[in-house]
Amino acid sequence: MELKYTSTRDNRIRCTASEAILKGLCDDGGLFVPVELPKLPVSPADICAMDYRECAYTVMKEFLTDFTEEELRSCIERAYDEKFDTKDIVPLRHSGGAFYMELFHGKTIAFKDMALSILPHLMTTAAKKNNVKNEIVILTATSGDTGKAALAGFADVEGTRILVFYPKDGVSPIQKLQMVTEKGKNTRVIGVDGNFDDCQTGVKAIFSDKELAGRLAGKGYQFSSANSINIGRLVPQIVYYVYAYSRLLKDKVIKDGEKVNFVVPTGNFGNILAAFYAKKMGLPVNKLICASNENKVLFDFFRTGEYDRNRDFILTSSPSMDILISSNLERLIYHIAGNDPEKNASLMAALKSDGKYEISPSMKERLKGFEAYYASEKETAEKIGSLYEESGYIIDTHTAVAAAAYDKYLSDTGDDTVTLIASTASPFKFAGSVMSAIDRGIEGKNEFELAEEISSLGGVKIPPAIEEIKNAEIIHKTECKIDGMMEEVERFLS
Repeated sequence: MELKYTSTRDNRIRCTASEAILKGLCDDGGLFVPVELPKLPVSPADICAMDYRECAYTVMKEFLTDFTEEELRSCIERAYDEKFDTKDIVPLRHSGGAFYMELFHGKTIAFKDMALSILPHLMTTAAKKNNVKNEIVILTATSGDTGKAALAGFADVEGTRILVFYPKDGVSPIQKLQMVTEKGKNTRVIGVDGNFDDCQTGVKAIFSDKELAGRLAGKGYQFSSANSINIGRLVPQIVYYVYAYSRLLKDKVIKDGEKVNFVVPTGNFGNILAAFYAKKMGLPVNKLICASNENKVLFDFFRTGEYDRNRDFILTSSPSMDILISSNLERLIYHIAGNDPEKNASLMAALKSDGKYEISPSMKERLKGFEAYYASEKETAEKIGSLYEESGYIIDTHTAVAAAAYDKYLSDTGDDTVTLIASTASPFKFAGSVMSAIDRGIEGKNEFELAEEISSLGGVKIPPAIEEIKNAEIIHKTECKIDGMMEEVERFLS
């Protein structure tokens, strides 16, 4: 049976998976969700014998039902190949009483590679399936990692162009270098004089501008997104939760059917939403622990039932989580509202007009599978330092937020459930903050010298993603004001 997709704001909308992937964002501003969440077609025990690619096919075919087996397997094979530096794709590392699910072994050393390695293949396949003749313009806002992963995925892909907006003062030096040195001829990177929420709001406004869409359609262009608002980004992320569970089962850490916890450092909510979908598919999950940094809008939401972005925006050492408008939360709100688009739309309208909304008691009751904790900058740094001292294992700042949050959860609950922490980026990507937490003597050293120290201390080779930008030419130098983003889009496509 073909699975259809609808809008979180209008259930009259129906489209196929390939159509949803091509559009990215619904015309009404809502997000695409499956009309029904499918179940895992096999047990986790059956997945034990599969490699990552076979697991990906087993999970994704349930969501992407209008892709043929040949099409989907081709996308998967081209995505999860030698660009990943480990055969497992997602290895598990046991340290400090938890299992770290290392999601950073792809081309740009962050978890966004897990989905953005396959999205270009899904999108170009979807374009052929739907007889799309227009050039697809990928328009993306990034808080640091999505930008480079999307650029790497779409660079020089025929029939596409990609434009990435990033907060010019809100990413790490390595993140910025990875983006502004991108060589793809179909790419453009622009620094915005604002924060990530400004970039994201600007991109959504451009998507919603029907007059602009009409003008560009006349020139042979159509927009799509590489952010996790695109269902083609979200579905591949479900895979690694299922795969990680099967590895624990294969290694006899857990028994078949035994529940586990997942701790996810969360900003835009896509990564933990994928874990929620895995649970709904039947994966045995006890708690989903949402970990926030000092921009703790999600922590406050889960604790109080009120989402309120009316607060100071804080720049932290975990910049990919410096977000106050968590776009993917809308999908969860839709589900806990009983798949009620009108209720969801009214809450999103309140967020837009007042900057906040409050869910009903019955909706809050449906959040019982979630726990929420946050870590301060001090706690984040202390966790990096203490874990290294205890085990020699070095983690990045975002992973440290999750690890510190898990410590608090464990202290509060004493829950001895086997726990996996989503390790979302390589420590090399945030070398300054990481080395500052381990060894205070970093003055006068640049990011690449600090990377050498991480390599020496952790006994891990410096990833090619770092080596290749060391002396790379800076190609993208454009910056703009928030209100200049639309003008830059038209200039890019003129």
